[in-house]
Amino acid sequence: TVSKSINQVINQMAKQTPLTCSGHTRPVVDLSFSNKTEDGYFLISACKDGKPMLRQGETGDWIGTFLGHKGAVWAATLNHNALRAATGAADFSANLWDAVKGDVITSYPHKHIVKAVAFSPDCTRLLTGGQEKIIRSFLIEKPDADPDIIGSHEGAIKKVIWGDDGRTMITAADDKSIRKWDPNSKNEVQRFDLESAIMDIELSKEGDIMLVTRSKSIAIYDTKLFTKLREFTMPTNAYSASLHPDKKFIVAGGEDFKLYKFDFQTLEELDSYKSHFGPVHIVRFSPDGELFASGSEDGTVRLWQTNVGTNYGLWRCGSGEDDTPIAT
Repeated sequence: TVSKSINQVINQMAKQTPLTCSGHTRPVVDLSFSNKTEDGYFLISACKDGKPMLRQGETGDWIGTFLGHKGAVWAATLNHNALRAATGAADFSANLWDAVKGDVITSYPHKHIVKAVAFSPDCTRLLTGGQEKIIRSFLIEKPDADPDIIGSHEGAIKKVIWGDDGRTMITAADDKSIRKWDPNSKNEVQRFDLESAIMDIELSKEGDIMLVTRSKSIAIYDTKLFTKLREFTMPTNAYSASLHPDKKFIVAGGEDFKLYKFDFQTLEELDSYKSHFGPVHIVRFSPDGELFASGSEDGTVRLWQTNVGTNYGLWRCGSGEDDTPIAT
């Protein structure tokens, strides 16, 4: 009994307190890290308040707020060096931003809500999808040019990503299908269908592995063959999962407000954390794997240490509550 009590105390002491990044006023629904740059790496958050925010990735310090959308922002991403940002919103537009100045470079009109955006690896194209069920590819250097129509789904598109170093595109939609496309021929080259709605997909750093989150399931797929390798069950309905860049861990979150960490090789649950006051909509690892970020219905972004030993403490990130645009 004494030994058990000591272990309980040690485990409790090891539990970390995440950094809480406030400032948003509605649910946070998407997060994206940049790659490492000379100035570190950066984090962008999409929120239903219509005001995506840029933060310093290692510390969560607020850098600025992108002002211009007139509806909920459903998707946000940074290019590899964090000089450009892209967002998709309920005002029927996808915006390309100067991430240093905070200015809109180009606004791409759509006919319905845009829920997914992705830069090509060389940052020459922007891929979009949403309630129109159509996949579009915009040439960034020619903002007035008509986009390439890559294809369509039978349901609203939730995620778009680039695979094979830009040689293919992968899309997931409410029709419960995940499809791979050839951007040159605009043909669907592979697909698989699932039994329940897809909540999230993510590619590994090398692009060889894809995580698929749906219902209470997280599955690991071979990206090239589009075949399932392994699958495990979450304790709750899962909304998002992310793979450590070195394939050490999977972190996931969902309906029960918790974050879960699993060993990638064994799929054993290593830990769980509860700090949010609402369902976790999105979780993503940083490019160095030292931390992961979560976004929730409670309107906060939280940063968690991957290897718990010394916690962050109770510091709060700068919120940017004055909504000052990003300074030059």
